[in-house]
Amino acid sequence: MKRREFSWAAASALAASTLALPAAHAQGKKPAEGTDYVALDKRVPVEAPQGKVEVIEFFWYSCPHCNAFEPKLEAWVKSIPKDVSFKRVPVAFRDDFVPQQRLFYALEALGKVDELQAKVFYAIHVERQPLTTQEPIANWVAKQGVDKAKFLELFNSFSVTTKARRATQLQDAYKVQGVPALGIAGRFYTDGSLAGNMERALQVTDFLIGEARKGA
Repeated sequence: MKRREFSWAAASALAASTLALPAAHAQGKKPAEGTDYVALDKRVPVEAPQGKVEVIEFFWYSCPHCNAFEPKLEAWVKSIPKDVSFKRVPVAFRDDFVPQQRLFYALEALGKVDELQAKVFYAIHVERQPLTTQEPIANWVAKQGVDKAKFLELFNSFSVTTKARRATQLQDAYKVQGVPALGIAGRFYTDGSLAGNMERALQVTDFLIGEARKGA
């Protein structure tokens, strides 16, 4: 979804994804700057260890495009080389996105992202559960076998608040225009609008990982 389209109503109404759009570029064509991806004019600090290429997925749980992209992303993550460091960053284009940012970082603190990431998307997009504010989120997490009091402690903790704030700073530093989107090595940005669809965006990301390795 493009940044200007973000609303809870739009999230509920939109069923199509940029994943389903025909690619605007030939699959075998070398990715081109300004067409398939953007080279940032100011580098973004990365957290990956030296010698690793950091790749970030920017997402929003209530975005139908992010939901549709998740299986392809999961498959891609399983195939990445050892010198690639992948992380997810939940966006907040408005204040009402923040509870879902906190949901992600609280799950991360509990070591539950791998177990529950797909289930959060399913709860929102298939079961239509309103996981948009603290209490419904905490109740849902408790039903997944997580201690509710511990979750709420983390959800409202200074650490999670700091990580959510940092996530918003990262989205702004990468100039994220919509989600899902991908940031590479603190230097490059691509998304479905640029690449033609998110499957090709992953191919562009593979190319940019190679460029980052070369220091190009």
